[in-house]
Amino acid sequence: MEPTRADRLAAYVRRMSIVWWLRAVLIGGLILTSAVGGVAVYFLATVVIPLPVEPGQSLAMRNLALALTLVPILVAVGTVWGLAMTAGLADWVRQDRPPTDEEKIDLLAVPRRLFWMHAVLWSLGTAVFAAFNATVSPVLALTVTQIIGLAGATTSSIVYLLTERVVRPLARRALATGVPTRSRVRTVAGRTMFAWVLGTGVLLWGSAAVGLATLIRSDDVTVRQVSITMLVLGSIGFVVGGFTTYAAARATSDPVRGLRLALTRVGGGDLDVRIPIDDGTEVGMLQAGFNEMVTGLRERERLRDLFGRHVGDDVARAALAEGVSLGGEARHVSVLFVDVIGSTTLAVERDPEEVVSLLNRFFQVVIDEVQAQGGSINKFEGDAALAIWNAPLPIDGFEARALTAARRMARRLAGEVPGLEAGVGVSSGRAVAGNVGAAQRYEYTVIGDPVNEAARLTDHAKTVPGRVVVNAAMLDRAGPEADHWVEIEPFLARGRQAPTRVARVTGDD
Repeated sequence: MEPTRADRLAAYVRRMSIVWWLRAVLIGGLILTSAVGGVAVYFLATVVIPLPVEPGQSLAMRNLALALTLVPILVAVGTVWGLAMTAGLADWVRQDRPPTDEEKIDLLAVPRRLFWMHAVLWSLGTAVFAAFNATVSPVLALTVTQIIGLAGATTSSIVYLLTERVVRPLARRALATGVPTRSRVRTVAGRTMFAWVLGTGVLLWGSAAVGLATLIRSDDVTVRQVSITMLVLGSIGFVVGGFTTYAAARATSDPVRGLRLALTRVGGGDLDVRIPIDDGTEVGMLQAGFNEMVTGLRERERLRDLFGRHVGDDVARAALAEGVSLGGEARHVSVLFVDVIGSTTLAVERDPEEVVSLLNRFFQVVIDEVQAQGGSINKFEGDAALAIWNAPLPIDGFEARALTAARRMARRLAGEVPGLEAGVGVSSGRAVAGNVGAAQRYEYTVIGDPVNEAARLTDHAKTVPGRVVVNAAMLDRAGPEADHWVEIEPFLARGRQAPTRVARVTGDD
């Protein structure tokens, strides 16, 4: 059903909501940080940091007038600049397509670019206020530079960390198709140090600068002023430093926690795990590598499953554990051969779909009974199948198991697949089992007299009641299973000099 116009509009709004949220945070963040930064500057200048001159009513009013004029201009410039910076971010979201590598790189660069945008605007404001107060006192201009620079560096760092957090949902969507190959990968150590320098290091530098200025102007500064300065700067450093460090730590710990949980699921056998890539540092590369690893494991499991379906689970496990080598070994095996009676007539008289359905039901019964008794299907040959026991892995009581499988198989085929009859022959003896072929293409097979005899017994079984004939010598080693079988007239197989003792299922079965 084609989506309606309202559905398309709702989908568009959902796609664009992340972008609109990002741009709203950009504008709101610029205004809020400017306001908070202005309040911080006023507080530092009037209460915390000792000024080299008495501010006076006239100087304070002139600085206030300059702030009321300059700050709106800088906010307007920052808003236009930020909107232009993020204008292209919405293209791939609006068009509902995967982003290009260039668009991914631009998106991941948004926090860094917004940081530098705020830093530039704060630097401009610092320069203007420093020049304005230099007419009063060069030392005052230096002190104002320290105060505004301190507030600007701190607020810019907070903008960086908050923007990185806000961008994460959009980054998760963009990086779902992979990490851009040409981007310069940022390190976790670099992000952590960046957060420390801007959140704590700058304040420590400010405290050191205040201490140096106090030493130089020791006659003009009271102990109370120094105490207040250290107390306030230390508190700001504790709060802001803790916040920036926490934000940086969460930026790393959240995706790492997601990786740990995903690994636990993979360890439990769930290979459908896929974690979102939402980090532009090495952690993002780790997330992408994890997804590639799980994809590889999923592909390997699929191939192992297909391999096992073709050669049997036992052969597949042995090949995966020990590798593949051409050659074989002599083993005592039991071989079961089952073949449909009148398959040519069946194919001519019935529809292809019906024939395929009958054969699928037939083979399902064969596979179920062989696997239930620990055997493996060695090969399918059109409407026939060959099963073996005791190769490639040894099985206790394999002859009794083969006889049980043949007996139950014949009973189930008669009851569950009406309209299709099959002969079943079972033999046992020494044969060569191993990989035959070439390194590029090989097949695990069993070669020897038991295989040939099982095929001959299958042809004979098509004329015997119950449709199952086995080599009677197996009954001597079958234990209680032998009670279900009875010897019949010996059978002279084609190419044999002497008749073979054979048995069929008793009438009770």
